[in-house]
Amino acid sequence: MKRNLLTLILALPTMLFAQSQSGGTNVEIKFYTPDIVRVTKTPQNSVGAQASLVVTLTPQNVDVKKTSSGGITTYQSDKLKVTVDQNGKVSFASLKGGKLLDENAYSFSPITAGTDKGSFKISQSFKLAANETVYGVGTIQNGKLERNNTETLLEQSNLEDFQNVIQSIKGWGIYWDNYSRGKYSEKNTVMTLEGEVGDVIDYYFMYGGTPDGVIALMRELSGKVPMFPLWTFGYWQSKERYKSQDETVGVVEKYRELGVPLDGIIQDWQYWGNNYLWNAMDFLSESFADGKGMIKRIHDMNAHIMISIWASFGPMTQQFKELEKDNLLFTFGTWPQSGISHIWPPVMKYPSGVKVYNPFPQKAKDIYWKYLKTLYDYGIDAWWVDSTDPDCFYPTDDDYEFPTGFGSFRKMRNAFPLATVSGIYENQRKVSEKQRVFIMTRSSYAGQQRYGSNMWSGDVASSWDMLRKQIPAGLNYTLTGNPNFNTDIGGFFSGSYNVLGPASGAKNPQFQELYVRWMQYGLFNPVFRSHGADTPREIYQFGSKGEPIYDAIESTINLRYKLLPYIYSLAFDVTKNDASYMMPLFAYYPNDAKTLRLADEFMFGKSILAAPVVSPQYTEEKIIKIDEMTGWDKQETGSAKSYPSVDFTTKKTAEKYLPKGDNWYYFWDNKLYTGGKTVTVETTIDHTPIFVKAGSIIPFAEVAQNTVEQRFDTLTIKIYPGKDCTFELYEDEGDNYNYERGAYSIIKFVWNDKAQTLTIDDRSGSFDGMLQNRTFKVERADSGKTTIIDYDGTKAAGYVLKK
Repeated sequence: MKRNLLTLILALPTMLFAQSQSGGTNVEIKFYTPDIVRVTKTPQNSVGAQASLVVTLTPQNVDVKKTSSGGITTYQSDKLKVTVDQNGKVSFASLKGGKLLDENAYSFSPITAGTDKGSFKISQSFKLAANETVYGVGTIQNGKLERNNTETLLEQSNLEDFQNVIQSIKGWGIYWDNYSRGKYSEKNTVMTLEGEVGDVIDYYFMYGGTPDGVIALMRELSGKVPMFPLWTFGYWQSKERYKSQDETVGVVEKYRELGVPLDGIIQDWQYWGNNYLWNAMDFLSESFADGKGMIKRIHDMNAHIMISIWASFGPMTQQFKELEKDNLLFTFGTWPQSGISHIWPPVMKYPSGVKVYNPFPQKAKDIYWKYLKTLYDYGIDAWWVDSTDPDCFYPTDDDYEFPTGFGSFRKMRNAFPLATVSGIYENQRKVSEKQRVFIMTRSSYAGQQRYGSNMWSGDVASSWDMLRKQIPAGLNYTLTGNPNFNTDIGGFFSGSYNVLGPASGAKNPQFQELYVRWMQYGLFNPVFRSHGADTPREIYQFGSKGEPIYDAIESTINLRYKLLPYIYSLAFDVTKNDASYMMPLFAYYPNDAKTLRLADEFMFGKSILAAPVVSPQYTEEKIIKIDEMTGWDKQETGSAKSYPSVDFTTKKTAEKYLPKGDNWYYFWDNKLYTGGKTVTVETTIDHTPIFVKAGSIIPFAEVAQNTVEQRFDTLTIKIYPGKDCTFELYEDEGDNYNYERGAYSIIKFVWNDKAQTLTIDDRSGSFDGMLQNRTFKVERADSGKTTIIDYDGTKAAGYVLKK
């Protein structure tokens, strides 16, 4: 048979065909579900596709109809139609909406030497429709929402991370199952994905119809999102870094003294001592002589602690020595470069010897956990896994050739964070089901959502420009199927604001305004966490109660705690129903063209529209100068003896767009606006624009010092009339995995807009410690009228709430 003849082989119900074509490439189509299709292209002499680190879904038996005509073979499920022409070009269409996507071209370039000899450099392009916008890919820090007219290197780094998931406004998504360095580009409607190493071209096409639908399919393909503990949705305080156990404990004590809510304190690096003991995973520094006692003191104040751990080890640690024996340490340079920790720049005549571990073999994961369990046994509540990109300084070709056990480091490069967090999650789940795993990590790959991980956006600069960029970066990350995103509130590098000397930036009005606005954005992140270097971030560093900046910070933290019933119910919706916390406006308003590229507003759940202030209103925007060698902002000092006085009490205005199709209440005064318009609203330093969709129910709790003490027996249930709506209030035990076995409750609220009545359904489910009786204070947003409902778990129907 000639090579250019097409051969179709009908195989298993899910393996629809294998295709041979000129050049010796076999094209295989496999339906995993009626709306998920895997496409692989295997060149001659390839070893074939390896088992996926991301995909966990087992192919289902899918009913598919096959037809052939004119050299084109068509396979049709009840959701998708896939065609393959005589050249092996694949096209996708929906049964109802028509053509979705066509392949454009692909290529293989053989690798003839090195660890990856026998593999290929691969490329696959697609042809988009005119004016078709695409999203996702990763956290590209370019300030754009859409991924059109974009070209980027796909390699995990401090500030940009890639999940290789793309979705279109037309309702389709692609997961590119290749872990190597590569490139993404889209120009003139041609979208191309490249990989430096691949045995095959391997991608999954998903048709969800909507962004939520694509996200749900990606999680079906690669794993569901487990619940985080309730306390993790409260407020976290951190800085780089608390230098003693007394300082760390003292921060919690001060918050308790001030009456400002706090649930999490974070211990950053060097509690282990010097850099030669880097990441020893124990309290070896004299300043942390009683680390276990520190943890107890924090727990006694009903607070929790997360601790910094890394993907690298110093040469004097036990981990280093054990990993080195099995050649499980990479060869490239990493942070810290010098063994002398208190001098910058690094003193390279005293090299640190720190090396990154190879997280891919199971043995390495087990060694990592064996030593991490010391901190777990001390009582640490959560893991801050830093440098999971990882930091890779001046890598050579030989460094990329390092064998991981699954191919070269070059081949596995972008899956590094996935391999790292999977080892921690899986090992901790084996130890106990009583404490939910919480991992905050600096890098993320596709599928990482199933491992209890939350990604923060890296060591971003403290600037308005960078604040603006965080919003589309986080939204695109969400669109890859990973819902858990946060940033360093205030930005990490803030030294430029310390004009009057070290740590003086908290008194600089330019930084104060930026910090407050960043916090008001962080309010609507899944994790609400303040952190950074150079300038302290604790609320008392910014002034005292009664002063505008202090009060703005406190009121933002208080609002977070009021919203916890809404947020925790949303968290269950994420776990149970594949919802997301943060979504771009086009996700719910795709027919409003103005939402397709709108990068400074987003939905938090399906009721709250967050529209943060992202440009200064009281001060001038400070342009941060970044040192290209270090990535640190350049320090500035001047002759001034004090910062200028700024009146933060004056009222300002902001223009914000409200999407067409719904009406919107302004959160602060309950004024109703019509959607499809840009509106001007009043702002103050403590009020950022927030809107609530007409036809929403939002529960509010009373403010408390922490989630342990917070009582949910009396809630305000606020009705935002305008449409029929429902809300499901979710509750459980707060910090274990009993919810996976059905230990939780749901109370459903139903608003009938025509009848102006509220019904509270029978409570479903139960769990240990569940409130049996409670009071709901029901309030209309448009009039402020209230009614009190005493609820005992049985249906409360027909409460009339006229305006």
